[in-house]
Amino acid sequence: MTGFEWWDYEAVLRLVISSALEEDAARRDVTTGAMGKAAQARHRCDLVAGEELVVCGWSGVEMTYDLLGCGVEVRKVVSEGRSVTEGGLLGTLTGPAGCLLQGERVALNVLCRLSGVATLTSRVISAVEGTGVDVLDTRKTVPGMRALQRHAVGAGGGQNHRFDLAGMGMIKDNHIQAMGGIDKVSRLVGAIEEAGVPVEVEVDSIFQLKKVLTMRPDRILLDNMSPREISEAVSLSRGTGIYIEASGGIDEENAREIAETGVDGISVGSLTHSAPAVDISFEWRGPC
Repeated sequence: MTGFEWWDYEAVLRLVISSALEEDAARRDVTTGAMGKAAQARHRCDLVAGEELVVCGWSGVEMTYDLLGCGVEVRKVVSEGRSVTEGGLLGTLTGPAGCLLQGERVALNVLCRLSGVATLTSRVISAVEGTGVDVLDTRKTVPGMRALQRHAVGAGGGQNHRFDLAGMGMIKDNHIQAMGGIDKVSRLVGAIEEAGVPVEVEVDSIFQLKKVLTMRPDRILLDNMSPREISEAVSLSRGTGIYIEASGGIDEENAREIAETGVDGISVGSLTHSAPAVDISFEWRGPC
């Protein structure tokens, strides 16, 4: 697709929604097709929070009905990135009954799942409040949905790590083994820097950290280290200007303990690979 980039939120959103509408056979809905004139009558529906959540995905709702092309009006009551309590009104949809029903599931799927990512991110942000640590996402995303999920992380207050393999050189444990050990990594760091992109090196011990510090990468990832080891690593790295990131099994429960070690960032894979969809209902209000 000419001009298409996978990091382009609007482009990916259009692709995802178009595919979802086809998958759901929204334009061939036999039930609304059998409704006759009743399908053309204008009705209003409310989107209502079934739990406390952070809203994300309004553009998916708008795109759903825009692509269906049947004149549904979407009115937001709670803006993207804002919180709403259980029972709160997120927004309203007004349009032909048949069209409202055809797009209902696709619109809710996107809104509920992206709001789920934003909500979980917001909870982790709250857990580390006051520490100054960055809460980062990872590439552990649903295939084809990365741009949307990363947008949701931002809506929840988090920050995006590298988008793909081209945006940053990240030398992980398997790269180190393939190179023949940590002592051989310096050449790889230099080659990536010559390519003009930032470089990050993953270490899993203080021994590896000490060696990598002499290579002066832009970032060092502390993988699955204990809080005590992370604190030691932060102390050893102080004054180098290297961004220190912790990763591995970090969640809402232990995020603060890790953040208080003094690391610059924590990467949390569960923000995108395990965030549950939130509960949002599509409540029918009748003719308007």
